[in-house]
Amino acid sequence: MGKVSEFIARLFLAQIFLLSGIAKIGDYAGTQGYMEAMGIPGTLLPLVIALEAGGGLAIIVGWQTRLVAIALALFTLAAAAIFHNDFADQVQMIIFMKNIAIAGGFILLAVHGAGGYSLDSRCGKS
Repeated sequence: MGKVSEFIARLFLAQIFLLSGIAKIGDYAGTQGYMEAMGIPGTLLPLVIALEAGGGLAIIVGWQTRLVAIALALFTLAAAAIFHNDFADQVQMIIFMKNIAIAGGFILLAVHGAGGYSLDSRCGKS
């Protein structure tokens, strides 16, 4: 049960990033415009897509899990601070807190590793 649970936890934690990265490809111009409206250079969008989609996939399969988890935790905290800092708006406050919780999950993953059913485990890195 432990290995299956570890895989399911990685899947649940990472799927939002994989799907979000893919969605940004589908609405590239809209996402770029939103980033620029928030003071973030739209030229960074390819890096965001790569981190979200690639990082999400890496977490799901358990490849370079500790490193990717740290990168996604930092990214998630930055996104919370930049895009969801209007605490007068209850929806933005909830999204901010969700991002903090997700970052906490990534920190645990960075500390404990991918666990079972992962590429890291097959290579002896978990």
